[in-house]
Amino acid sequence: MKKFIFLVAGIAIILSVLSEIGFSGNLQAAEKDKKIKSEDTYQQLNLFGDVFERVRSSYVTEVSDKDLIEAAITGMLTSLDPHSSFLNAKSFKNMRVQTRGKFGGLGIEVTMEAGLIKVVSPIDDTPAYRAGLKSGDFITHLNGEQVQGLTLSQAVDKMRGNVGEDIKLTIQRIGKELFDVTVTRGIIPIQTVRSRVEGADIGYIRISSFSQTTDKGLKKEIAKIKNKIGKKFTGLILDLRNNPGGLLDQAIAVSDAFLEKGEIVSTRSRNKEDHQRFNARPGDLTEGKPIVVLINGGSASASEIVAGALQDHKRAIILGTKSFGKGSVQTIIPLQQHGAMRLTTARYYTPSGRSIQEIGVTPDIEVKPARIETVEPGKRTREGDLRGALTNDNNKNRIGDAKEKAGDKLDAISKKNPKSVNNSEAKAESSKSQDYQLQRALDLLRGVSLFSQRIKE
Repeated sequence: MKKFIFLVAGIAIILSVLSEIGFSGNLQAAEKDKKIKSEDTYQQLNLFGDVFERVRSSYVTEVSDKDLIEAAITGMLTSLDPHSSFLNAKSFKNMRVQTRGKFGGLGIEVTMEAGLIKVVSPIDDTPAYRAGLKSGDFITHLNGEQVQGLTLSQAVDKMRGNVGEDIKLTIQRIGKELFDVTVTRGIIPIQTVRSRVEGADIGYIRISSFSQTTDKGLKKEIAKIKNKIGKKFTGLILDLRNNPGGLLDQAIAVSDAFLEKGEIVSTRSRNKEDHQRFNARPGDLTEGKPIVVLINGGSASASEIVAGALQDHKRAIILGTKSFGKGSVQTIIPLQQHGAMRLTTARYYTPSGRSIQEIGVTPDIEVKPARIETVEPGKRTREGDLRGALTNDNNKNRIGDAKEKAGDKLDAISKKNPKSVNNSEAKAESSKSQDYQLQRALDLLRGVSLFSQRIKE
């Protein structure tokens, strides 16, 4: 028995020694690999230094060190994927303006016409609006400097600035001589959410991008729609076409606005401990009304998060064409007064666990853009035109027929005399009717609403 115990103890000691030797060997191998990798890294950095010095000394024209370094960083990041990039100080500033949803400026929508800045529209309750600028005004000078010769972006940059600073605008208004207006720059919100009522029962909301103000804008516009429609509110169209995306937290907030519970999106990083899941909280702003989401090939990133979440939860019908297919998350990392880097740090997944990277969100109902044309049926004989046809004994129908005939006469008069039709209303109706995808969405919502009512009856 003692021999057996000594034998087992001896084997244990030998195994322990061998294990330590193996562990020590693994450590040595790991250290050796680390040393080789470090040497390789230093060799590559030396190569970069050699190329950098050769370009500085031998390139055909002189190039600043700053430009060379920024170009090298740009090349390194863009080689990773299409969405990782370097942002110099100016680009970083512009990016923050877009995502924060506000900037220091005047509050006018402008365009360039005949070399001058034309005011398209002053934004309500902004410095430009309070200063009396009107749609159709031309800005000829900025602080005494001629606008002619500047690009639109250059002119816009000059009009933007620090809040509280004054700028003198020289205005040319039809029927008046040139006059100066001094405007004090203020904080101007970027409106990413717009709404209107279609018909008398359907709300339409357009989200152009996802900035820090999008969630608040959505709540405000839905409240306006509900107040205007009242109890007739039967459904909502959420238009995300050509929306390039934006902030992840805003996409989550917009999705949460229509969901009562469940996962909205999950992100998976290189390290498992950095994985995240985001869930909806109780509260649906539309109170369960049917929703149609419009998407197309320009709907990317945050737009796809919203469409994917509502589709997986069967909360909305997705209509249009396949989305862009950007299923990655970028993190903005500031670089000590040298701008920032936009780095892809995670992939995102819809509630069902699918990744839309490359493939996009496939709509439930595919509707490609198309033009709607009215085809005249030609003159047809109807029952009422036949000799001896029975008359309808329902007075209401007779009244309806009379109204229809009166309407036909009015249409004929309108065709003969187009000037009798309100031009602005005609243009508005024409632009809506040309949006085939929107018309299909409206028809779908009204069909769903009608079907639901008949089931209840």
